Amino acid sequence: MAKYLFQSRYTQEGARGLLKEGGTNRRKETQRAVESVGGKLESFYYAFGGMDMFIVADLPDHASAASLSLTVASTGTISTETIVLLAPEELDQARTKGVAYRAPGA
Repeated sequence: MAKYLFQSRYTQEGARGLLKEGGTNRRKETQRAVESVGGKLESFYYAFGGMDMFIVADLPDHASAASLSLTVASTGTISTETIVLLAPEELDQARTKGVAYRAPGA
């Protein structure tokens, strides 16, 4: 399974919903959504600053991640940025692949 980081912000309407339902209920709903596409919720944190939530999930594929992101975005209560995460071993594999590339102007 691939690992994804979802960085999310609540809209004003979403913040009202969070105040009404509470943080642990939103985490349960997130877990349910992740599991519904065959994934596993690894971590869920609220934060101060530019983003309100940081969620890490293992998902079967990019289509599952896109489906989650689109479904959440369609509600208008949360905006999300999805980031594919790589394990150190995956980076080791990437660095050994030969790439035919010429830098601009080189």
